[in-house]
Amino acid sequence: MNTVILILLGLMALAWIGYGIWRWREIQAEKNQPKVKQTEQSEHLKKVKGSFDDYIKKMEKFEKKTYTKEELK
Repeated sequence: MNTVILILLGLMALAWIGYGIWRWREIQAEKNQPKVKQTEQSEHLKKVKGSFDDYIKKMEKFEKKTYTKEELK
């Protein structure tokens, strides 16, 4: 039983080491890539903010219906 636990712990350690190496390589690759233009991000951000503003306007007009105890039965 102790051997199985040791093997599992060893496999977990190897997995974490592999994950760390993989993340490090990803970070290094991102550093070497050209930066994304700010205008592309801002266009997407404008769309998201616009849709959120529309949602807020709809929610301001929304009126919740109130129920009496008799209607809930």
